[in-house]
Amino acid sequence: MNELLNATHDPQLRSWVASANEAGSDFPVQNLPFGTYSQGPQGARKIGVAIGSQVLDVRAAGLVDTADMNELMAQSPQVLSALRAALSQGLVEGSAQQAAWERFLSPQDSVTLHLPCRIGDYTDFYTGIHHATTVGKLFRPDAPLLPNYKWVPIGYHGRASSIGVSGQVFHRPLGQTRGPNEEVPVLRPSHRLDYELELGVLVGQGNALGEPIGMGQAEAHAFGMVLLNDWSARDVQAWEYQPLGPFLSKNFASTISPWIVTMEALAPFRVPFVRPDADPQPLPYLDSEGNRRQGGVDVALEVWIETQAMREAGQGPARLSQSNFRDAYWTVAQLLSHHSVNGCNLQPGDLLGSGTLSGPRPEQAGSLLELSMGGKNALTLANGETRTFLQDGDAIILRASCAREGFRRIGFGECRGQVLPARRLQ
Repeated sequence: MNELLNATHDPQLRSWVASANEAGSDFPVQNLPFGTYSQGPQGARKIGVAIGSQVLDVRAAGLVDTADMNELMAQSPQVLSALRAALSQGLVEGSAQQAAWERFLSPQDSVTLHLPCRIGDYTDFYTGIHHATTVGKLFRPDAPLLPNYKWVPIGYHGRASSIGVSGQVFHRPLGQTRGPNEEVPVLRPSHRLDYELELGVLVGQGNALGEPIGMGQAEAHAFGMVLLNDWSARDVQAWEYQPLGPFLSKNFASTISPWIVTMEALAPFRVPFVRPDADPQPLPYLDSEGNRRQGGVDVALEVWIETQAMREAGQGPARLSQSNFRDAYWTVAQLLSHHSVNGCNLQPGDLLGSGTLSGPRPEQAGSLLELSMGGKNALTLANGETRTFLQDGDAIILRASCAREGFRRIGFGECRGQVLPARRLQ
């Protein structure tokens, strides 16, 4: 029995917002993800909830008394659950709120979507064991996984200031690289630019400095999840990463989707967290009965590419790969508990990246580094173009959804970013 389920997950619920009832909608009334939007780029920021093709002004509807998403995210799980219940009751067919709330709806394509909250800190983990193994084999064929990988959630602190919302465009980064036949490094545009398919966890309630979050309470500190593309300059990374890890190879841009799918919305799609018998089991501070029973989340993931040639020919994007978050080696609760076990104080809006989420099969890779085997094997796209790494004009689109028999499918919307040519040094 899944004790996380409640009336808001009822698959029979339908909304008076007609577009929410369409079979392919990412945002049925069972989802109700949160975001931040405005009427025009310079308009006042508002907290919105996506419902079908529309967005509801939550404050105007009388459900919250703040326009600050971080303030909302800091509320207790009980308050947030009550808010979700009120939204569900107000948006279902036959609701007495329909006449009043219709005035507070705007088409999503008529508003400006912003980063869903202020992201103060960003930590990127390395939970995708299939990605870690494949990449490790490129550099360490005899020992692809380092000895600590199966014991500790590996992570590094990234740059929050360059995180942008879906639709982000950025210039190809410059960086110091050294080719295999070069004696000295050279500053130049990256020629091995890559994407990374990830999910991001956004922290809700924080913890006080010096007070770790135990596994039993960890998910009470997770507000929800977004798609995350951690763009990576692989040639810059190869030269700089020893001994302190990624730096300029990662901090030039990261892109997230605009809608935060709450942990409560994901309740129907929880799955057991199981380690292979031959692998070490988590240390006690990373283990709990609840995490073993339903710590995983079944989220289907996709990567699509849209090249400049595709746009000019009026062609749609081409799918590069599919994978699933249930293959991650660590859970949301484990990331939160480990991040805080030393006393680190997490705060509302902090972003924890999953790391690249690849599947066990080669075609399920979550990056071009893997799909092209380090640039050795070019991919042929549907229109005949080939890629080993990204070219100028390429756009990468991430998509995610959750589906399970007996429940309504929900989605994350789109996470899109596009590469522009490098800028010259002034």
